[in-house]
Amino acid sequence: MQLRVLAFVLAGGKGTRLYPLTKERAKPAVPFGGRYRIVDFVLSNLVNSGIYSIYVLIQFKSQSLLQHLREGWEVSGLLKNNFIIPVPAQMRSDKEDWYLGTADAIHQNINLIEQADPHVVIIFGADHIYRMNIRQMVEFHVEKRANVTVAAIPVHKQYASEFGVIETAPDHSIIGFHEKKHDAPTMPDDPDRVYASMGNYAFSTEVLLRELYADSKNENSSHDFGKDILPSLIGRTDMYAYDFNTNVIPGDPIGQKQYWRDVGTLDAYYEASMDLRRVSPELNLYNRQWPLRTASYYDAPAKFVFDEAGRRGMAVDSIIAGSSIVSGGFVKCSVLGRGVRVHTGAHVEESVIFDNCDIGRHAKVRRAILDKNVKVPPGAEIGYNLDEDRKRYHVSESGIVVIEGHQSTVDIATVQI
Repeated sequence: MQLRVLAFVLAGGKGTRLYPLTKERAKPAVPFGGRYRIVDFVLSNLVNSGIYSIYVLIQFKSQSLLQHLREGWEVSGLLKNNFIIPVPAQMRSDKEDWYLGTADAIHQNINLIEQADPHVVIIFGADHIYRMNIRQMVEFHVEKRANVTVAAIPVHKQYASEFGVIETAPDHSIIGFHEKKHDAPTMPDDPDRVYASMGNYAFSTEVLLRELYADSKNENSSHDFGKDILPSLIGRTDMYAYDFNTNVIPGDPIGQKQYWRDVGTLDAYYEASMDLRRVSPELNLYNRQWPLRTASYYDAPAKFVFDEAGRRGMAVDSIIAGSSIVSGGFVKCSVLGRGVRVHTGAHVEESVIFDNCDIGRHAKVRRAILDKNVKVPPGAEIGYNLDEDRKRYHVSESGIVVIEGHQSTVDIATVQI
C-alpha cells in the first residue's frame, strides 16, 4: 500500500527552563553535541524513516531556527511531495492569536492537511534528544487499524508524577490518560513501570480534522493534544500506545537500549551532553545507516598543537567539532562546538562549549556551559567558586555555571559602485 504521510514538527516552544540558552533562540535551535541543533534529531528521524513531507511550525524567537533550517534542511523540490518547510504562526484563529496550544498550532494550519489529503498525519515535537524509526510506528498504526497512535516510553513508576502517563489494556489499546500523578496505573505486564507519553502522535486524517474543528469551538479547551483532544477520545475511537522500546534502528547492535532524553532543564541538557562523551554512549552518533543530519559547514578539521612540558594540546574523553584548535591546553570530558580556541595552559573539564568561544591562557573552566562567542580572560576560573560565579553568571540547581553568549556580527556582502 502506498501510504501518504504528512508530518508536522512542533518547534515553537519558548524553552524558558533552558534560559539563558534560550534568551535569543527557540529551544529546538539550541546547539547540541558540538555541531548539531536539538531540532536535527526529529528531522533526521523523519528523513531516515523515508518521510519527506514535513512542515516545521515555528513561533518564538525563530530567527536562529530559520537560519539553521535554511542552511541544513532546504529540500530542492524536485518532487512536489518532498519538502521541509518552516511555517510561522499564521494568525488564522478568530482572535488572530499566536499558537495557543499544540492542537491550536495544527488547527491554524489545517488548510495544509486538507490540501495534501494524506492518509496519516504524524505530529512530533522538536524538544527531545532521541533516535526513532518512525516508519515502524506508522506501520504499527496501520496494522492496528488505529485512528490515533501515541508513542510511549516505559519509565519507572517513581517518575510517574513527571509525565503524562498512558493507561493501556494488554493489547496496547489506550483506556486512560493520567497527567503527572504519582499513583498512575502501571503497564499491564510490568508493575514497576508506567507508559510515559513522548508527545508524538499519528492520526488518521479524518479523525484529526474532525477533532481539530470541534476543539477550536470549545471555549473551555486549552487546545492541547495531551490535555484536551486525546483524553476526550477515550471510548470514542481506536487509540493505541506504540512502545518505543520495541523500535529498531538499522545499523544498531541487536538489543541496543533505546535512548530518549527530555532536555527541558539546564541540568538535563548538561547530563545529555555528558552522555555523548562516554566510551560507549547509549546515543550512537556514528551509525552511518542512521545518520544525524545537520547543516553542511565548511569547517577545517579540529587541530591539537604543541607537545612540550606544560604546553601540550590534547583532549581526552571529549567531542571536538570542526575548526576548533586546542593550542597547548587540556580538554577532558567535554563537548566543544565549532571554532573553539583553547590556549596555552588552559584547562576545560566536564563542560559544554558552544561555537567560537575563546578560552584564554591558563584559564580554568569546570562544569560549565558557555554559549556562543564567550571569551574567557587569561587566568580566569569558572566553576571553582560557585558563590562568586553566582554574582556574575547563571548557576543551575546542580551547580552548572551557564555563561550567556553574544550574538555574532552578520557579514553583509559588499557591492562595487
